[in-house]
Amino acid sequence: MIARMIARRIHREIEQLIAQYPAVALLGPRPVGKTTLAFALAEGRESIYLDLESDADRSKLQDPELYLSAHQDKLVILDEVQRIPHLFQNLRGLIDRGRREGRKSGQFLLLGSASMDLLQQSSESLAGRIAYAELSAFDVTEVGGDVLHVLWNRGGFAESFLSMSDSQSLRWRRDFIRTYLERDIPQLGPRIAAETLRRFWTMLAHHQGGVLNAAALARGLGVDGKTVAAYLDLMVDLLLVRRLKPWHGNLGKRLVKSPKVYVRDSGILHALVGLREMEDLLGHPLVGASWEGMVIENILAVAGSDVEASFFRTSAGAELDLVLQWPDGKTWAIEIKRNLSPKLSKGFYSACVDIKADAAFVVYPGSEQYLIAPDVTCTHLMDLMQILRGRA
Repeated sequence: MIARMIARRIHREIEQLIAQYPAVALLGPRPVGKTTLAFALAEGRESIYLDLESDADRSKLQDPELYLSAHQDKLVILDEVQRIPHLFQNLRGLIDRGRREGRKSGQFLLLGSASMDLLQQSSESLAGRIAYAELSAFDVTEVGGDVLHVLWNRGGFAESFLSMSDSQSLRWRRDFIRTYLERDIPQLGPRIAAETLRRFWTMLAHHQGGVLNAAALARGLGVDGKTVAAYLDLMVDLLLVRRLKPWHGNLGKRLVKSPKVYVRDSGILHALVGLREMEDLLGHPLVGASWEGMVIENILAVAGSDVEASFFRTSAGAELDLVLQWPDGKTWAIEIKRNLSPKLSKGFYSACVDIKADAAFVVYPGSEQYLIAPDVTCTHLMDLMQILRGRA
């Protein structure tokens, strides 16, 4: 694959947020492209960039208000902002001063790779002054449907997706995993042995898309259930694992109440379980779960944060892979199949009735879009993404 610049779909949204809010927080895993996007956003406006992992840049903020006041007429970009937790209180004062002086927007762009810490710190100090956005890995609308299988195999991190070969891509992903375990997570504070967390991450990968069984994971790791919950919280907060909640409603039926868990990036998933290339993936028992996870991540990246996502399953077998509940009250049912001739069970139709679905889709690998049943559209992922972009 030839390296190329790929325009990020979220660019325009962040531009709009910068024009509306004094501070914007852009969240995402470390190598997802936040810094590259920030530099693109800085073009054409006065700005200053500080990398808070740099000793030199951190030293400039020994007196944050003094230094930042000297750049009050610029967009100040603070990268890895969770490294200086006390900074948010200073930003609040600077934002309020700027508002009094007529600068109501575009003061700070905060980049962070750990959602929990960033949200907790900023929600208290910057309430009403900050907007949040998440930058996901590349999705199919950004790279094009013709390379969907490359995206699936390698995942959406730029250096992995744009590698010159599958082997180079895999090497990058393995380095990514090791760096997160040995450097990035310890920097955030948790005292967890890297090998223990690697085993946990790998166990999640082998149970991709499964309903969480904390007791089984605890037995496998030799720890208690609370420790497993803490590990999972950490991986979710680092935006590396997705915890998809179960749909809840008063149906008079027994519903599955535990969440489903996915390694969010398919390329990282494949590296964790030792899959080197597409042929290995297609012959592996995880192929269906891997496809499902990749489709869900793409859908949720486009649907946006205002959409409530869940899955639906009853003890009797009625099931939907993904349920989207829109702010206007509409509900979509989505089933994900790897078969070119997908067949739907009675449980799918029963589930659609249970949740009162306003629209139903089946995502499959084929290129044709057609009605597989009345009010149920069978579609390629790229086509559904375009529908979602029009709906979001």
